[in-house]
This record gives sequence, C-alpha cells and structure tokens, in this order.
Amino acid sequence: MRVAVVAGPDPGHAFPALALCLAFIEAGDDPVLFTGTRWVEPARSAGVPAELLKGLAPRPTDDDLDAGARIHARAAHISTELLPDLRAMGPDLVVSDILTAGGGMAAERLGIPWVELSPHPLYAASTGLPPIGSGLAPGVGIRGRLRDTLMRAATARSIRQGERQRSAARVGVGLPAKDPGPVRRLIATLPALEVPRPDWPAEAHVVGPLLWEPTNEVLEAPDGADPLVMVAPSTAFTGAEGMLETTLAGLDGAGVRVIASILDGSPATVPPWARAGLGRQDAMLREASAVVCGGGHGMLAKALLAGVPAVVVPGGGDQWELANRAARQGSAVVVRPPSAEALRAAVEQVLSNGAHADAARRAARSNADAADPVEVCRDALR
Repeated sequence: MRVAVVAGPDPGHAFPALALCLAFIEAGDDPVLFTGTRWVEPARSAGVPAELLKGLAPRPTDDDLDAGARIHARAAHISTELLPDLRAMGPDLVVSDILTAGGGMAAERLGIPWVELSPHPLYAASTGLPPIGSGLAPGVGIRGRLRDTLMRAATARSIRQGERQRSAARVGVGLPAKDPGPVRRLIATLPALEVPRPDWPAEAHVVGPLLWEPTNEVLEAPDGADPLVMVAPSTAFTGAEGMLETTLAGLDGAGVRVIASILDGSPATVPPWARAGLGRQDAMLREASAVVCGGGHGMLAKALLAGVPAVVVPGGGDQWELANRAARQGSAVVVRPPSAEALRAAVEQVLSNGAHADAARRAARSNADAADPVEVCRDALR
C-alpha cells in the first residue's frame, strides 16, 4: 500500500503516527508522514518519509477556546491545504489522527478510503458508559444506571454542538453534512485499558499501543542498589505542573533513586540520588520499579507494557479518565491534588505492594489480544 499518515505536532499524537509508519515500512508498505515542523526531520532520520502538514497554524478567525471549532473548522482548512500534496502522492489509503481530522476530510474529498487513528482508548460516547472523562466505572444497579443516564444527558448538548460544527465545516469544503466516518478505526491502546461497551463500533479494532522513542540517547541511572523510580512529566499542555520538583521533594530520604525523562530542557540541579534529562524511556523502564507520570496515554502504556506500576498525577484532557482506568485495573495509584507527602505515600505503596506490579504485568499480557494495525489497514482496501 501507499499510505498517507496525517497527525499534528503534539508528541502524544505524532509519535504513534510515526510508529505506525515504521510498522508499514517493516511490512513492505510505502508510507509518508504529514506532521508538524518539529517532527519532520526526526521522522526522516528514523527512516520515515515525512512532509510538513500545512494549515496547522491558527488563523486570525479561529477560536481556540472552543474545542469543537478548533478541531472541526481547523480540519476543514487543513484538508484544503493537504489536497495538493495528496494528489501528488496518490495514496491508496489515508490514516488520519483523531485530532487531525483534516486528513480524513481531504481523503473523502478525493474519494480515497481513510482510517482513523486513536492513540488512546475509544472515547466515543456510549449508551452503556458514563461520559468519557468522568473517570467513573459504569454504574451498577438502578442508582448507578440512573447516574450514568443523567450524566450522558448533561453532556449530550455539547456532543450535538460538536456534530453541528463538524457538519458546518464539511459543508464549507463541499462535503455532505453527514459524516460517514472512516472505514476502520485503529484504537492504539492496551486491551487492559479498554472498557466493555454494548455499542462497540464494528469498524473499531484495538491494535495495541504505537510507541516511538524520539532519541537514541540513554540516560544513566544514579549509582546504587535502591529501587529506581522513573518520573515522566506530561508533555501535554494540560499536564500537571511541577511534577518533578514535587516528586523529588517527597522522595528525599525515602531510600530510592530517581531518573526523570525530560523531553524539553532539564532542571538546573537535582540531588545526587537523581538524574534528569532526555533519554530513551524504554531503557529507563527496564530498570525502574515504579513510574510517576501524568497519565498521558503514551507514557502510561509504555509503563504497563514494561510491567511497571504507576503513580499517576493526572492533569486535564483524558488523563483523569486514563488514571482511573489504570487504578481500577490495579496497576496504578492516583494522586490528586499532588503534594510531596501524597506522592511519597503513593510511591511507597506501589513499591511495597506487589499486587500493583502483578496488575501491570497482566496489562502487558493483554496486548497479545491486540490486532495488527497494518493488517487492519490492508483489510480496509479488500
């Protein structure tokens, strides 16, 4: 297949798209990644053909405080900017990140089948779940089901508004108001982080996490034999602030070592029992006994795939949802609001209670049930 893969510059979305491109290349297919400026050269260095995704910059008329307008109106603009590049490339298939919907719109405008990539669990509304983002398990009994029904009713207005915004954006670029959706959906998460629902879409397939390391550097852990705690502050703009500093304050004197994964910059000083900087996270996880992270899907999935339990300090976005799913699965302890004392207690709980590590290993084993994303995409063309 010749495949165009479209994703914005946020690491939580660009990295899975790049990982998918590498999977296509390994399978003998021919992908081109369209993404933000920051990741074009790193993708090429990793062996992935990459081009700048035009239209990402906000326009004067864009209202970025309105999430629906930001996603849908920007998507329509991106689709127009992308059309010439897609025509020149002539792909058999387009894979479009769920937040970069312009890739799917551009494919539809050219009559090319397209697949949606969700680098996290399926977040579509369900008749059998409380609203996504609440962090709640499905209600049990009459009261629980009533709670979920009332909560879904409270969010239905926002969902309808988003649907109207999407329809308006589609009509504005010559597409029918009703969105037929993708031919397949790649749900790039661990099966252990998914939840059963009565209305699972037939076109959606859990394909396991799609992970990529943005560096080949290995950050050495501090010397010693004490348990190693990895800290990975969120890369999302909605992530909790000051996670590393609060964790270091809490773990001072706790008899552990700390290694911190920092994508951009690093603190000026850390204590001698800690290291901080850019380094391969998979290498850190091979030595770590616990992870302190923000609950973004990429880091949480990496930790669980490595069988490492987590202390999660969720910020905004989907981090609260993911943190609570991992906690219910048993592999994580949630700390909110964060404090040095609460983080220390949570880390000590995770290190002393082997049940959390056992649950993380169970989560890793669940990935054996995931589908092959390349085969799902190939099946879309049959």
